[in-house]
Amino acid sequence: MPVAKIFETLKDNFNADAAAGVDLVFQFAIEDADTYHLVIDDGKCELIAGEHDDPSVTLIMNTETLQGIVSGETDGMQAFMAGQLRAEGDMMLATKLGELFSIG
Repeated sequence: MPVAKIFETLKDNFNADAAAGVDLVFQFAIEDADTYHLVIDDGKCELIAGEHDDPSVTLIMNTETLQGIVSGETDGMQAFMAGQLRAEGDMMLATKLGELFSIG
């Protein structure tokens, strides 16, 4: 599945209620594809191709890991522990992904 399609699936599962009052930028550096970032701003979510100047957290992984996490087949924390997922910036924000998006 193309990376853009995986991100569209993630965006479609956005939980606007959980994002009320939240202002974050999740950057996804996909090692074997393109970089995208999600801007979460008070209940709204915007998917943008390319890098953000100052992301809240950057998640680094390959396409296979991304697809597994978005589909729910791969647990994000397990992927992190196995070295399939790395995070730069505010590590604790990475755990908020599960609250902001219905994954799986």
